[in-house]
Amino acid sequence: MRQLSEQSEPGRATGTDGGGGRTIRLRGNVLVVTEDADLLAAQLDGSGTRGPAELLHEPLMNNISTDEIIPGWCCYWYDEKLGDYAYLGLRGKTVGEGALKAFAPQIIVSGEAKGCGSSREHAVYAEKYAGVELVFARSFERIYEQNCRNVGIVTCDDFTLLDALLAGEELPLEAFTRRANDIERAIIDCGGLFGFNRAGSAIRPRFDAVRPLNAVEKIVQSRLSARNPRPEDGSVRVGESYFVETDVRFSHEYVTPMAAGMFTQQFGTDATLARPETCWFFQDHLSLASSVLERRPNGPELIARVDGLGRRQQEFAALSGGNFVGPAETGGSRAICHNHIVEHVARPGDVIIGTDSHTCTAGAVGAFAFGVGATDIANAWYNREILVKVPGVIQVNLLGGLRQGVCAKDVMLTLLAHPEIQGSRTLGKVLLFTGPGSAGLNLDERATLCNMAVEAGGMTALFEPDEVTYAHLARRGPGASTGTAVRSDEGATYAAVVDLELGGIDPMVALPGDPRNSVPLATVREEVTVDKVYGGSCTGGKAYDMDMYASVFALARDRGLKVPAGVQAYIQVGSEDVMAYAADRGYLDLFGEVGVTVLPPSCGACINAGPGVSERPDEVTVSAQNRNFPGRSGPGRVYLASPYVVAATAIAGRLTSVEDVFGTRVQA
Repeated sequence: MRQLSEQSEPGRATGTDGGGGRTIRLRGNVLVVTEDADLLAAQLDGSGTRGPAELLHEPLMNNISTDEIIPGWCCYWYDEKLGDYAYLGLRGKTVGEGALKAFAPQIIVSGEAKGCGSSREHAVYAEKYAGVELVFARSFERIYEQNCRNVGIVTCDDFTLLDALLAGEELPLEAFTRRANDIERAIIDCGGLFGFNRAGSAIRPRFDAVRPLNAVEKIVQSRLSARNPRPEDGSVRVGESYFVETDVRFSHEYVTPMAAGMFTQQFGTDATLARPETCWFFQDHLSLASSVLERRPNGPELIARVDGLGRRQQEFAALSGGNFVGPAETGGSRAICHNHIVEHVARPGDVIIGTDSHTCTAGAVGAFAFGVGATDIANAWYNREILVKVPGVIQVNLLGGLRQGVCAKDVMLTLLAHPEIQGSRTLGKVLLFTGPGSAGLNLDERATLCNMAVEAGGMTALFEPDEVTYAHLARRGPGASTGTAVRSDEGATYAAVVDLELGGIDPMVALPGDPRNSVPLATVREEVTVDKVYGGSCTGGKAYDMDMYASVFALARDRGLKVPAGVQAYIQVGSEDVMAYAADRGYLDLFGEVGVTVLPPSCGACINAGPGVSERPDEVTVSAQNRNFPGRSGPGRVYLASPYVVAATAIAGRLTSVEDVFGTRVQA
């Protein structure tokens, strides 16, 4: 199969305005992704009688995740085949294989938060190879929109322009880029990031007068690339884009082969990685996938593709000189990328990029860490640079302390429903956790909060370094670097300030379909019987998570209780370090005694690639992972909850709290 072709300008949708400028006109199909599955199906099969202009008055589908645009198993391909799989995972299973490509929409339209979830650039390539040239949505998730821009797909949230196109007008490209800053507009004009670099476009970013900076702005300013030097009397400006030098770059086996193809194609077969010792390659997402894939009719083909991805990644890592964290001898991987980065690599003040949206986990140590797509990582391998649009920062003041049996997962699920966080208020912004309540959260709990910032639509999250941070860094051993402590200036500006009383937080649960469907557990009145319980992933597989599971399972063992027949319960550790931690404390024996299966490190069920995935639409799973988008972990329904609730549910066989099962709360 041919690898990704060189990025091209989105010229098929364009003409000229007579003066050399590019224009866009409608000359193909428009797909309006409505909430009504029948209306969507009718557009695709040609049976519909209503045109796009009329369909725009129907409710548009919101929160279309990248899992829905391109399911995880389809990412085993990274060429034109992706177009056949476009929208195969869409809720309601409205779009069959090849259906979108056969319809060949020039324009595709949806509602709020288009492209939430994973950073996989396969999603925008699936749309591109299906014919999509222009995407309209009420709002976009940051990574998805940046991936579109990098590959030459034009995005727009101004529906008056869509009305004009539907009316037959031909519009200048600049009409669609008015809300972009100068550098973003230049990249769009060049048809993508590589085209921009080839053109050698001049970079003249704008700066504010010197002013107090928050921690995020200070990190960006301290890492500005020489391509956009800061004047002595200027400060970075929110909303402006700058090229920033990275400290750490990492990718996993889902994305490395695609990015490696881009790298050699754009920079030559003899090109080398800039500072390869700061590049990491993880084989963690698909290390247990064969146990799921072997049950599919095309299982052998899929397993062979997974093996091919792993081999291609390992070859590239060996040739490039980067750090390879591969399979473990005992099965699974040595570590999930985010766990390893936090445990061994990330430092305060670092700029860290990874080909996974949960790269933000490293904000727990005070790093500015965020997910990127394949184009961005390939470019950064070459020159260490990443384009950063300086984000607004939402300061989240944590006040007081958590009550017994309540943890960071409950805090994050509470924030997802907070009026200052929900909706599109956080899109592209950073959550900066501050306040006296931070001192009561250990580093693993901070990692949970940072990990799920992307579920709130944020770019990333971080804690300013303190005693907790430096205690964690000290455990790496003598001589380990403590990075650069970056703290906000007094008088720094924030997009919003949210005060959160930790003592008022209750155990929470996210109802199936979206992490933002979060409610207090006590408000779920109907009995929810479960088929599977899963405690793991980068969110729920850390050392302190093991403490929380164990505190509940120890209570169950003392009372002679076990996981009931008919319920499958799994605990999956996030790294070999966590496995050793659990073994030293007797947790592995404890888990086995109460009927829980322990799994080695892997992204596993969270990415529909390991034990714990659902196999039927009527199956119910309660999970400590971070996402429950439709189809992400199999066809069943997934509830998200804390390790305490996950463990209690495993023993009860139904969604429940520790207090309900045992008459008391526990504390790890």
